[in-house]
Amino acid sequence: MMSVKSDPDFWDRARVLAWLSDHVPKIRIQHILRVEAMAEDLAQRHQLDQEQAAKAGLMHDLAKYFSPEQLLRLAQEHDLPIDPIDEANPHLLHASVSALVAQDTFGITDSEILDAISHHTLGQPEMSPLSCVVFLADSLEPGRGDHPKVQAAREMSYQNLHRAVALVCDLTLKHLVKTHRLIHPRMVFTRNWAWLKINHQDT
Repeated sequence: MMSVKSDPDFWDRARVLAWLSDHVPKIRIQHILRVEAMAEDLAQRHQLDQEQAAKAGLMHDLAKYFSPEQLLRLAQEHDLPIDPIDEANPHLLHASVSALVAQDTFGITDSEILDAISHHTLGQPEMSPLSCVVFLADSLEPGRGDHPKVQAAREMSYQNLHRAVALVCDLTLKHLVKTHRLIHPRMVFTRNWAWLKINHQDT
């Protein structure tokens, strides 16, 4: 991966879009742009930094189309945690590897942005509000459809981040069980953390 030195305060959205056009199919770029927009909207609604949210949204899928071998190699080279479920399904590593690309290729040093990119697929217990926003935008952007449960979670995302995270995790876990797919433990941990946060808020 070529490393490009840049001023951490400098942001060139056009360069990111040009990079995406060379590495990601057009249909995925449309999803990325919807995530960027929804993340920015959610950040505004929850009084978070909209620029951070937009940057994380735009870069969340940088490694989406890296090969399984490349994802595993980069994860190993950078000493990222690799669960047996990651080894069985390296695609799950694309979130963490996307953060590496954001850092190495685009000079991103903001740890909140990098964490939000890393956590957008499986979540993370104790993740920041910004990470919650990107996690939710990825799962609930308008292109994800208008199923009543998805729409309910989408509406909740503008009201209560933790409750929306819990709903998204439940929807995802139910789908994985129904389709006999492997479940990464981190999503279970994220789900339990979110529900505990809600229970604490309600007491």
